[in-house]
Amino acid sequence: MKNINKNKTVSLAVMYIIVIAFTFFTVYPIFWLIIQSFKTTQDYMTVSKLSFPTTWFAGNYPWAWTMGKFTTLILNSFMYTSITVISIIILSFMAGFAFAKLPSRLTPLLHGCFIIGILLTLQSILVPLFLMINAAGLYDTRLGVIIPYIGIGLPMSVYLSTAYIKSVPDSIIESARIDGAKYISVFWNIIMPMASPVAATVAILTATGTWNEFILINILAARNDLKSLPVGINMFSGALASDFGKQFSALVIGMLPMIIFYIIFRKQITKGVTAGAVKG
Repeated sequence: MKNINKNKTVSLAVMYIIVIAFTFFTVYPIFWLIIQSFKTTQDYMTVSKLSFPTTWFAGNYPWAWTMGKFTTLILNSFMYTSITVISIIILSFMAGFAFAKLPSRLTPLLHGCFIIGILLTLQSILVPLFLMINAAGLYDTRLGVIIPYIGIGLPMSVYLSTAYIKSVPDSIIESARIDGAKYISVFWNIIMPMASPVAATVAILTATGTWNEFILINILAARNDLKSLPVGINMFSGALASDFGKQFSALVIGMLPMIIFYIIFRKQITKGVTAGAVKG
C-alpha cells in the first residue's frame, strides 16, 4: 500500500513538473517580448537581452501605432474576421444539414468535393486563385479578400458540421415536419441550437486563422488601406528591422487582440473545442 501511494506521489510530482515547465516555456517568450518593447534600441544593444530595461521607455508604442497605421489595420482585420466567421458558420451548417439529413444522389459527390478541399494546401492554389480573382475584377478589393477566406474555411467547417448533425436523431426532425415546420425553420430553431458546441469550435478556428492570415491578404490586396494587421507588423521587419524597440512594440500590438480574445472567451473556447471534438 505504501509503495502504491509512493508511486502515485512520484507520478503526480512528475506531472506537475511537466506542466510547470510547459507553462514556463509558453509564457516566458510573451513576457520577454513585452519587456523588450519598453527598451530603446540602444538599451537593447548594450544591455543583456534577458535583463529589464535600464529606463522604461513607452514611446515605442505610439510611434509604432502611428507608423504602422494600426487603427486602419485592426479595423480591417476585425471586419474580415467577423464577416468570414459569420458567413462560414451559416453556409457550412446549411450544407452540413443538407448532407446529413437531406441526402440525394449528388450528396456523396458534393460532400467529397468539400473533403478534398481539406487536403489542398494554400500554396498549391495561390496562382489559380489569384488569376480567378483578377479575371473576376475583384483584385485589390475587400470582396476579393473575403470570398477566398470563406472558400478556404468552408471544407473543414462543412466536415465538422456534417459529422455533428448526423448524430441528431431523425425523429426530432420528422416530428417538426409533421407539425408543419419547413426545413428552413427546422434548421434555425432545432439544428443550430443543438449544434452550438461545434459552431463555437468552427468560430474559434476560423477567427484565429483569419485574424493571423498573411499570405492571401498580401497577394490579393495591393492598397495599404485594405491590408490587415499581420501585413502591417511585417513592415517593421524591413526598413525598421534594426529599430528593435519599435519592432517589438508592433509585435505586442499584434499579439494583444488574440490574448484579449482568449481571456474573454476562454470558457467558451474550452467548452467548444472539447464538445466539438468529442461529438464530431
